[in-house]
Amino acid sequence: MGIKTNGFVKGCLSEELKKLIRSVASGYGDVVDLEQLEIVPLKGAMTNEVFQITWPTTDGDFSRKVLVRVYGEGVEVFFNREDEIRTFETISKHGQGPRLLGRFGDGRIEEFIHARTLSAADLRDPEISALIAAKLREFHTLDMPFSKNVHLWDTLRKWLATGKTLCSLKDSKDFSLDTLEDEITLLEKELPHESQEIGFCHNDLQYGNIMMDEETRSITIIDYEYSSYNPVAYDIANHFCEMVADYHSETPHVLDYSKYPDLEERKRFVRIYLSYAGNQPSDGEVKQLLDDVEKYTLANHLFWGLWGLISGYVNKIDFDYMEYAKQRRRRLACRRFSGPKDEDLTIAGRLLGVEVTAGLGGLYFGEIEEGKGRGFNDTFRLSTLAMVVIFLPAAFLVLVDFHFVLSLIITIVFPSSGLVVYSPYLDLGNMLVLLDL
Repeated sequence: MGIKTNGFVKGCLSEELKKLIRSVASGYGDVVDLEQLEIVPLKGAMTNEVFQITWPTTDGDFSRKVLVRVYGEGVEVFFNREDEIRTFETISKHGQGPRLLGRFGDGRIEEFIHARTLSAADLRDPEISALIAAKLREFHTLDMPFSKNVHLWDTLRKWLATGKTLCSLKDSKDFSLDTLEDEITLLEKELPHESQEIGFCHNDLQYGNIMMDEETRSITIIDYEYSSYNPVAYDIANHFCEMVADYHSETPHVLDYSKYPDLEERKRFVRIYLSYAGNQPSDGEVKQLLDDVEKYTLANHLFWGLWGLISGYVNKIDFDYMEYAKQRRRRLACRRFSGPKDEDLTIAGRLLGVEVTAGLGGLYFGEIEEGKGRGFNDTFRLSTLAMVVIFLPAAFLVLVDFHFVLSLIITIVFPSSGLVVYSPYLDLGNMLVLLDL
């Protein structure tokens, strides 16, 4: 088999895959030579390796293309491969994605979609974002052959158990694995229940999993490894969080939270999402979903933080999974969580050079630096005296909800400290007061 590889190692194709490739090519009927093909690796994948295969045809101006997806090593800890294949085939039958052309031991061959994969910048384009919002709403309405209960919390607990098994003592301590079960339970309890809508969610709607036909402007959502039934607010939250990533940059693991969509962008997306199929959402419905989405960003940071931590042990793709996980973990510690006094806190924080937010039973303080906050792994505990001086007044003010006053006091005492105050349970014994000197 004559292979032009564009840097891909020649001769690495297994006999099983070569046979399958020939079978797919022969099915087209217009491939000039089954043995002449070009293989091009596609960048940006972090779970699998993906390659484009091209053959010349009898029409010199047209070529046949397919995608070969080689499964990443160890990624079965994240999902059931047979369920993922069933998802792929079912979505294809719904006319929502590429067709499955063949399977081999370590992967599969998929139909090549003649559309371009979106870039990080595309997600911020208002027109393209509107198309994504409408398509995501359509995706959420798919009737899939799986349990329609929320899968998020069971998945988090399963991954936590896996992380505890795989991780070193140092990593387990750095990522606070012994206390994450409490965080999962708290999030599950506090996040919306009665008002939330459950739908079939993609759960990984980053720009690399979205394709657009330039002529028809139609959107196709691809790659369903992490798909399951979940609150639709969680899936939208995931999409918003992915806007801070550029997996094709020189530092693909680095997340720039200054690119997180502002309130108007998020509101526009949610309104278009709810307007799918001619619906006319009220302002109250838009606000409710928008609030739910912001709350679910916490669960999203926990989800991908665990994913990055585990991937650092099982996946050999060239990506700094550990640093990615640390960023997600830090963001969980200081992420804005909308609360009744949140606007006051934000104004005070901006004036004083810190990010201050309320929610999930506590306050979050972080230094403003390109949208990034200081997290637990970048801090150490105050002295006993400092904890007595700051801890007791802070606990009292949290309990009586004097958020604005507290933000002023702490920032005046430590004007350049990047202080982090985190109180998940609203009781004195569980409040953490940390200082980055």
